[in-house]
Amino acid sequence: MTIKEYLTENQEKLDLYTTAITRAHGKNHPETFDVRDLYTELEPAILNEDSETVTTIFGKLREVTSNYEIPNDVCETFEATYKMLGEMDQLQVN
Repeated sequence: MTIKEYLTENQEKLDLYTTAITRAHGKNHPETFDVRDLYTELEPAILNEDSETVTTIFGKLREVTSNYEIPNDVCETFEATYKMLGEMDQLQVN
């Protein structure tokens, strides 16, 4: 599966989830706002096959999420968001 196929398959869910985690966890995890902003930049970069921008954004995502480390005090949606972003990051590398 390509990163573009993965995004197409999960785009609606990721859009919803990246917004939801800012509302549910933004107070205790302000990095969720960065995750949301970066995702909104990542989406068009993947669809337009701008690999340089995609690589840069994933670097920033790894930094703000501590390599997609899931905090102990979050919900399943938060966990799923980081998992999907991490999976897309891996597809980008391969």
